[in-house]
Amino acid sequence: MITQQLVAKYFDHKDGHLYWKKVAHPNKQYLVGQEVGCIHQTGYRHVTWKGKVHKVHRLIFLLEHGYLPKEIDHINGDRQDNRLENLREVTRSQNQYNKTICSNNTSGSRGVSWHKASKAWVVRVSVNQKSKLIGYFKDFEFADLVAQEARSLYHGQFARHH
Repeated sequence: MITQQLVAKYFDHKDGHLYWKKVAHPNKQYLVGQEVGCIHQTGYRHVTWKGKVHKVHRLIFLLEHGYLPKEIDHINGDRQDNRLENLREVTRSQNQYNKTICSNNTSGSRGVSWHKASKAWVVRVSVNQKSKLIGYFKDFEFADLVAQEARSLYHGQFARHH
């Protein structure tokens, strides 16, 4: 099991970056002082340590807070910004509220889509893991504004608008 003490033995944390303090293998001493890991295709920095791949932001959170929550959110949405002030413990739903817009979104606005049958923009938000219909609107800009207000109301500090 990985503990705060074990992480502190091997790593230094400075300004959202994790550096090797100690390495287990004598042939890897050149890594001491170097930033750990590499950027994974998911956008997170990963490091292989103790035979397992770890997300660096999780190691930083454990190192600085002494525990490891199930979910950690990057407040500004930047997966490579691991500054402590950008990391917060969240529930799965809260983490989803703060995710970036889906790549298959065609309207360009979160929660707003075109409804062919009514020839109007429909606004929906997720509430308690269910889709909540907010309404139908003829004007896209107004629908976008309504969607932002609905996210603020239902998602609070975890709402991401753009």
